[in-house]
Amino acid sequence: MTPPDKSLEHLSAELDAGRVTSRALVEDCLARIADPSGEGARVYTLVDADGARRAADAIDAARARGESTRRLAGIPISIKDLFDIEGQVTTAGSRVLAEAPPAARDAEAVARLREAGFVVMGRTNMTEFAYSGLGLNPHHGTPLNPYDRKTGRIPGGSSSGAAVSVTDGMAAVGLGTDTGGSCRIPAALTGLTGFKPTAARVPATGAFPLSTTLDSIGGIGRTVNCCAIVDAILSGDPVYPNERASLAGLRMGVPQTLVLDGMDHDVASAFQDALRRLSQAGAAIVDVPFAEFAELAAINAKGGYTAAESYPLHRDMMARHGDLYDPRVKVRIEKGAQLTAQDVAELHARRADWIRRTNRHFETLDVMACPTVPVIAPTVRELADDEAYGRTNLLVLRNPTFINFLDGCAISLPCHAPGTAPVGLMLAAPGGQDRRLLAVARAVEALLAAR
Repeated sequence: MTPPDKSLEHLSAELDAGRVTSRALVEDCLARIADPSGEGARVYTLVDADGARRAADAIDAARARGESTRRLAGIPISIKDLFDIEGQVTTAGSRVLAEAPPAARDAEAVARLREAGFVVMGRTNMTEFAYSGLGLNPHHGTPLNPYDRKTGRIPGGSSSGAAVSVTDGMAAVGLGTDTGGSCRIPAALTGLTGFKPTAARVPATGAFPLSTTLDSIGGIGRTVNCCAIVDAILSGDPVYPNERASLAGLRMGVPQTLVLDGMDHDVASAFQDALRRLSQAGAAIVDVPFAEFAELAAINAKGGYTAAESYPLHRDMMARHGDLYDPRVKVRIEKGAQLTAQDVAELHARRADWIRRTNRHFETLDVMACPTVPVIAPTVRELADDEAYGRTNLLVLRNPTFINFLDGCAISLPCHAPGTAPVGLMLAAPGGQDRRLLAVARAVEALLAAR
């Protein structure tokens, strides 16, 4: 469903064979970013054209001299504005941090990507402080979804710019974060693949936090292998691109609590078609209650980890610069002011119990499967009203958030027919099963692509 000639593996092979240069790839990205008719001004909050050109030229020169280079050396990548990049200010999609000092060093994730040879194009736009699944940003504008762009649909968030940088050829892959779906939601709504690893798998040093408990760092790319390659670099775990599970006999659990509620026609049709094809390929599709999902709203009623862990970080900044915040973000952060130490201790205890009970379902399952998001991308216009914004934000975050709270791993891959509205299929597994999940996702991706 995704053009293979844009994948990391293809670009790596082209560079290695000398059929393309890193400088050519970078210049193509820069041209797309600068195109006044495109989304570049809303996708990137900062473009490091000079730095990208220097890095590309150095890699091309090394290849020309016959020096051994890393296999991904020279491929352009975008970095979400949550990550420190040496010499740049990390603004996290906000105006509040505009005058903060530049970062003294790269975030650990950025450093690992550079070490692997990726060329950093710049910083991508996002929901302010990553606190929404819709991707709207009143400060820098909202990059529009490539699907039905004339109508003006949202990209999904919070890693909005990361996704559109890939769909529009402004980077080969995007580095994002996922606290409640922020890699998977924009991937689902734009027709890409987004991976949320087990939270502890990738070090978060140098990434501006939303929730230190739930934050996960992953990639948004065109294929499962694009995400797997980025994950391998970030985690230090070797990548096995040919590791593919067998669909025959694979037990896929479809939760019957909440995750199927409110599906629109496009999502319901694409999801049921995907399940039908998986069943025909030999997978066992099992309806499982997952009744625990109905408990999560009550467990998080006071704001959950995002409010509890973001408020102390923002308290002083809101006192000084409260008028600079996106009001829709500020009101969610302020929920944390009401949380006591006892509330947080209770949250930890209830989460541990919830994880223990929910994980029991996986004792007889290989993966869980459900729509990533129950609706296709709504229009920006539909979200002008605060009530509609809040309701839609909760709906979009609903399914992905279950896996963050579970401390699991999950991937969203496209399951819609070519030319139709993008729909994401989410596959998930308990924490620590990342490689197994990616192997399953490769098999599912190959099946769904064979239309």
